[in-house]
Parts: sequence; structure tokens; C-alpha cells
Amino acid sequence: MENLIVTAEVKNLDAVTDFVLQRPEIAACPKNTQLQLRLAVEEVFVNIASYAYDPAIGPAEVRCEVLDDPLRVVIQFLDHGKPFDPLAREDADTSEEALMERIGGLGILLVKETMDEVSYSYEEGKNILTILKKL
Repeated sequence: MENLIVTAEVKNLDAVTDFVLQRPEIAACPKNTQLQLRLAVEEVFVNIASYAYDPAIGPAEVRCEVLDDPLRVVIQFLDHGKPFDPLAREDADTSEEALMERIGGLGILLVKETMDEVSYSYEEGKNILTILKKL
């Protein structure tokens, strides 16, 4: 599994998305799949950059591996920030009324609905969010 370590700052978002999307197997998959991966990576990384270390800044590690049979990509996001399981929260209300009043909060729902698997663990002082997408 290849990895990239950057400071958890929004300015590093392009480096993180490029790190994931540059893989030939991902570049060759349908545009819709690429878009879903881009949005999921952006959502997870921006949340880490915005909340994990607030108000300080710390490292974020992104690990990426493309696996065969079936072809799929596994992406892990690791940080040493405050323990936080985004999957433990109840899914956001997507009714029309709630959407009209809501600002934000739908990102993790988007990740859960567009990825094939999403899991969270807290190990050795690290938040680890793993997403898997079949290619």
C-alpha cells in the first residue's frame, strides 16, 4: 500500500486527490466512478483538515492500494487528532424540509452511499477511516 503524509490543511487537498486518482486503474474506470472517488476523498480529507486537530495543525496520512479480482481501490485516512467516528452518527435527514434548513453535514452520507465499504477504527492513538470502491 502506497502512502502520502501531508499536514492536515485544506491547501493540501489537491496533492491528496492527485495521489489517489493518478493510478492507471482509476484513470481507466468510468468517469462517474472517478467523480465518486474524488468527492469521497475530498470530503474525508477536508473534514480531517477542518476538525481533527482544531485549532492546531497535525499530520494526515493517506494510504492507497488497488487490488485485483475483483478490481477495487482501498483508501485509508489516518490522523492523530481527536478520536471521532463519523460513522457512529445518525445519517443526515435528507427530506426536502431538512435540506432547506441544513448547511453542510451531508458529506459522510455521500461517502457512505457512493463507496462499497466504509469503516472506522481508533488504534494506537490514530483515527483510521477506510473506504473501498469497486472499479
